[in-house]
Amino acid sequence: MRKARMYPFERNRYFYGKLLTVRDFESEQKYLNDKRRLLNRLLFGSGVVAGMQVVAVDDKTVTVEMGLAIDYSGREVVIPSPVTLKLSMIEGFTNNEYKKNVYLYVAYDEKGREPVHSVGNSSIRGEEVSEYNRVLESYRLFVKEEAPAPASFEHVRLLEDVAVLYQDAHVRISQRIPKYVNPGDVVDVTLVVEKTLQTARVALSFDYESDGFDPVGGDGRHVEFMEPGDGQDTEYRLTYSVKAKDRPDTVAKLALPPQSVTLTIGDQRLPIDHAAVHHVNVISQPVMERILKTWYERSLDQAAEGSADQDLCLAKIGLLQLGSTYMIEQVERVPFGEYVPNASLLQRLSHTDRAGSLHRFFAESQAYDLEYGAKPKLDVHYHPERNTFDFKLGIPRPQAIQDEIATGTIEVPLELNAKTGLKFFSRGRRNYVTDEIKHGLGSGQVTILVGLAPQETLKASIYYGVQDVFKGTEYESDVPNVDFGTIVYPEHGSFRIGMRLNGSAEADKLNIRWWAFKKLQEGAEGTGESSAETALYREAAPGKE
Repeated sequence: MRKARMYPFERNRYFYGKLLTVRDFESEQKYLNDKRRLLNRLLFGSGVVAGMQVVAVDDKTVTVEMGLAIDYSGREVVIPSPVTLKLSMIEGFTNNEYKKNVYLYVAYDEKGREPVHSVGNSSIRGEEVSEYNRVLESYRLFVKEEAPAPASFEHVRLLEDVAVLYQDAHVRISQRIPKYVNPGDVVDVTLVVEKTLQTARVALSFDYESDGFDPVGGDGRHVEFMEPGDGQDTEYRLTYSVKAKDRPDTVAKLALPPQSVTLTIGDQRLPIDHAAVHHVNVISQPVMERILKTWYERSLDQAAEGSADQDLCLAKIGLLQLGSTYMIEQVERVPFGEYVPNASLLQRLSHTDRAGSLHRFFAESQAYDLEYGAKPKLDVHYHPERNTFDFKLGIPRPQAIQDEIATGTIEVPLELNAKTGLKFFSRGRRNYVTDEIKHGLGSGQVTILVGLAPQETLKASIYYGVQDVFKGTEYESDVPNVDFGTIVYPEHGSFRIGMRLNGSAEADKLNIRWWAFKKLQEGAEGTGESSAETALYREAAPGKE
């Protein structure tokens, strides 16, 4: 039936006295078989229905369990009982290279059964002739040593645009991106690295170019892949994201120019001689609608015979070289996802409550501090025994304020104070210099700012600089007109304030507020007593007068 016309269907018409020949009986079987196989192909698809697990029995032997599959022509393939075979005895396996992956396939096969004497043929030929009395619908197992092209699968061609960047006998690097996107969608681009187990470590980096996409994430357009040092896998996937621009009904492009690609396998750097280019349709309609439209607009020939030559892959088998022979290291079942799901199961899953036990999980979170300048860190651990995700988020501490600040107040009497004996600005004396005032910021250069308050509470406005500029305005105050100067002692961590009274003053004392500012070193973080990490200034004790 492969590459044969299954339609239009034609069946026998029976009537009394009809002479039935071999052709009539064959037409009867063909009519029933072709109809059923066409419906299998179009309604159910192709793949493993049940069973057919492939298990490594020892270093050179595999067992294929009994099972059922539907091939790409809609024929049922049945393995009625487990079969155990040495890998070297399976059709297609060669012993010329042991460091590789091989792919085990199953295919529909027919075999004759029950040979019997053919009376009709013997009368024509003149000698005894035997014919098979039955046809056994069977199967055959065989090996291919090359992986199928990613775009050879119908569902991949429908959903994704695949580009191969590099391929040789041991390594294949391809990239996949959704075939249809909506404007503004953030889509994942998947880099797939396939290799044999004994191939040296693979490292890849590139800068992609795009028209219609913007990069998403902190690395911009740069992508890097490094195989883990203890890697024991034959396939790795790395995903990065891009965002489609708001350009509906256009074709976006994403390309990996060969000059921007650095590929190393082990210590060897390999050149890339062609660009991997993706073309993605940016559409206005929902992506699902477009995919279904493409699916239903296939011709009957495309739907029924488009993949008829394809076989079902049951397993990818990774081989290791062991001296002059090989051993089976691992078996990956149905590596290309060729399954036929049960329609009833799909229907029940589609109606399963998304908030039910099948989808429900719990989350626990914790935040902790990191050093200033460190990158934020997120650790996620899944605990399957209680279906819980544990999130731990490390947040860098904020940068310390670069200026340390201290402040204080002093009172300066304008007349002789009988209690203290101090003579600040007494008659005939217009200048005064305070004792050393400790600002509390430690040694080093500081900047001192001095202001004058009109009230003892120091909660009203404080005047800095020359007060005469406010005369004749609503902001004029009765504070004395005083000039200030300061002397800073960097080694002592102290300073003095010098004052000169200009004119007469009605107040009996001066309320002075001072501020000290100290610049920290660039990039330094305040710690201990000299820190301004709370972003608040220090209130120093009043200076000794």
